[in-house]
Amino acid sequence: GKAYVRDKVCQEYRTMGKDNFRTLTIVMNSMKFSNATFEEISHLVREIVSLAETCCTEDADPSCYDDGSSALSAKSCDASSPFPHHADAGACCVHTGLERKLCLAALQHPPREIPRYAEPAGDEVCADFAKDPKGFADRFLYEYASNYGQAPLPVLLGSARSFLSMVSTCCISPAPTVCFLKEKLERKTLSLLTLLSNRVCSRFAAYGKDKIKFSYLTMFAQKIPSASFEEIFPLAEDAAEVFAQCCGSMAEDCMQKKLSEHTAKVCGALSAKDERFAGCCQGKNVMQNYFCISSLKPAKSPQLPEVQQPANEHLCGEDGGLHSYRYMFELARRHPSVPDVFLSKLYDASRKVMGECCAAGDSSACLDGKKQQMRGELFPFLAKAGELCGRYAELDFLDFKKRLKETVAQSARGAGPQHLAELAERKAAFASTCCPANAPPLYCDRQVT
Repeated sequence: GKAYVRDKVCQEYRTMGKDNFRTLTIVMNSMKFSNATFEEISHLVREIVSLAETCCTEDADPSCYDDGSSALSAKSCDASSPFPHHADAGACCVHTGLERKLCLAALQHPPREIPRYAEPAGDEVCADFAKDPKGFADRFLYEYASNYGQAPLPVLLGSARSFLSMVSTCCISPAPTVCFLKEKLERKTLSLLTLLSNRVCSRFAAYGKDKIKFSYLTMFAQKIPSASFEEIFPLAEDAAEVFAQCCGSMAEDCMQKKLSEHTAKVCGALSAKDERFAGCCQGKNVMQNYFCISSLKPAKSPQLPEVQQPANEHLCGEDGGLHSYRYMFELARRHPSVPDVFLSKLYDASRKVMGECCAAGDSSACLDGKKQQMRGELFPFLAKAGELCGRYAELDFLDFKKRLKETVAQSARGAGPQHLAELAERKAAFASTCCPANAPPLYCDRQVT
């Protein structure tokens, strides 16, 4: 309703003050419109802040906010609108009044899956800051929020403010270099928290709670194949619970507190199983410990018997999901070089099969047919993915590309040299983006397809 929206905005404006309200508006709209230019975000922020400044005073006319927001939505629908562009804006603009405003307010760009922002060096920062401190802060907030827009808002805001505080302190310091080194060490935990929470929340947004549980189950299975399903599954459930609670939370310490507790559980359960885990868990900085664990390469596959598919009555029984998870766990530990983005395809396929067959009249016959079909497609698919990503993990990139060119030349005989070179480049680009453990899930899902 109109009064609710006005009261909510005005309460924020009065509580925070103009400067903090403006900072929040830059960050939230940069997160929301991650593909917009700095100029487009600046136009939108100017209008929103001006609307609050004019209509949130004690003596403002009750119709001030509604009239101002109507003018704003009309401007958004203008062909020459200076605001962020969105392909679906036209569909909103056929409506009028509150319906149009709510439709426009719901528009957003897909988040950036591969952050492009790199923190500039101290000298460069201070030169830009000295020229225009306010402009520097605005541009930094825009860059940071549009690149790490999946991190929870309190984490992103805290990290951004910490960076700007460091710049304003160190750029007037008599020894800026020493100051930056000291301050960067102090904000290392916050920087890592932003990076990690953006990464895990991107995955959570793409996968949802059940699939993120599967993702963490297979990740642990590949890094530490000597651990049992019973040891790893509760840790995967715990990770899914942390992200479900904290990715959308406005509580300032949710992600740091819960992720620290989760890391302690992982270290407690798995350190004795693997010396690499034990090494990661020795640090005093819990965020660095988590980063270390998530960056561990998959272990070598142990000698294990061939994996047995779950019985039909188990798949369609009360614990069907658990049997499916156990089967995927067994596959993952036998194929440690196959990354999450490939295994997630198998997860989707298995869920689809269970959904179709367990509702069929003869579920057993349906499952037998699907199992046979999956077996024929599954193992060649895993072998192909394991070979490509296994080679990528073992070789340095130049050797990997050289070997890739040789393999492509053998498999595509008769093709011209230019076509072979393009094919090898495409495969190399795919491997470098999608074989690592922290690959962008939606982008790589499309590439795998």
